[in-house]
Amino acid sequence: EGRLVESGGGLVQPGGSLRLSCAASGFEFANYDMNWVRQAPGKGSEWVSGIDRRAETYYTSSVKGRFTISRDNAKNMVYLQMNNLRPEDTGLYHCAGRRSIGTLVAGTEQNLYHYWGQGTQVTVSS
Repeated sequence: EGRLVESGGGLVQPGGSLRLSCAASGFEFANYDMNWVRQAPGKGSEWVSGIDRRAETYYTSSVKGRFTISRDNAKNMVYLQMNNLRPEDTGLYHCAGRRSIGTLVAGTEQNLYHYWGQGTQVTVSS
């Protein structure tokens, strides 16, 4: 059975950096588009970033230039490097995988994805 496990979250001051990791197992990772979706109390869910099976990358406008998504198919890993963090980046970050159909499908609903991790908490506060 497929599984996604996130790590790397924590408490960081504004302007700081974190690197989130997502370990995939139990499915053909290279054939899946991978995404990061965050949930914040009182703000709902927000799609943050995605990387398709060809390693094309996509970002929501608020994180462009600050976040970088990458994948390592040899290790079945996807990463999110987050720099210049802001308090509004606070949230529970979920890794989500969807079998590639040739175009990245980006959304916030869990049922859009074939695999969904439990999340890692990111808190940006002074």
